Amino acid sequence: MQSSFKAFVTEKEVDEIKKKRQEEWERVRKPHDPLERPEEKPDYRTLYEKLKSQRDSKQEEWEEQFKFKNMIYKGLDEEEAQFLQQVANRQTEEKDRMWREEHREVLQYRVRTGMHISVSGTGIGQVYIISCMYMYVWVW
Repeated sequence: MQSSFKAFVTEKEVDEIKKKRQEEWERVRKPHDPLERPEEKPDYRTLYEKLKSQRDSKQEEWEEQFKFKNMIYKGLDEEEAQFLQQVANRQTEEKDRMWREEHREVLQYRVRTGMHISVSGTGIGQVYIISCMYMYVWVW
C-alpha cells in the first residue's frame, strides 16, 4: 500500500527548499531586514487549539468594535458646553443676519418695481404691508 505523501525527506531536498526560500527572501527583503530569511517556527498546537484561538481573536475584535457603543455617556463638561453654546449663538446670529439681508434686498426690489410698502413696528416685530394692484401681502 502506497501513501500519497512522503515519509522521508532527504537533506538535499531540504537544502533546495531552503535555497528557494532564501532567493524569494532576497527579492522581497528591505534594507532593514536581516540578510538571511528567518526560519518559521512550527506550530505544534492541535487543530482544536488553533481554531479556538482564531475564534477568540475574532470575538475580541467584535467586542472591541462595539465596546464604545455600549459605554455610558458621561455628558459634556463646562468648557465643552460653553464652546457648543458659542457655536450655536454664532450660527443663529449668522442666520439672522442672512435673513435680514435677504429681507432688505427683497424690499428694495419691491420698491424699485413700484410696489407700495408701509411699515409698522420696529426691529424683528416690524410688519411690512406691500400693495401692488389689488393684492395686499403681510410680511413678518
